[in-house]
Amino acid sequence: MDDVEADAFVHAVARDWKTAPLADADKALCQFAAKLTQSPAGMSPADLDELRKHGFDDRAIHDATQVISYFNYINRVADALGVEPEDFILPWGK
Repeated sequence: MDDVEADAFVHAVARDWKTAPLADADKALCQFAAKLTQSPAGMSPADLDELRKHGFDDRAIHDATQVISYFNYINRVADALGVEPEDFILPWGK
């Protein structure tokens, strides 16, 4: 994949991961991340089982959960403090 293709891929994922050309395992991880971000109290063992069905072991699930949670935390801090996104981020998802 060259730089142009990589850039198009990243923007496709940023626009809508559900329609982006991702592997099923990556889509399962995105679904997990979306649920953890949008409704963390609704997480259940079934969410972990879904990741395991796609080949994620407990260590990978733990690591992904830590990264997802950290990004949620730091985004909330940035929002609370009024941090503006850098210019290079603004076109993502368009």
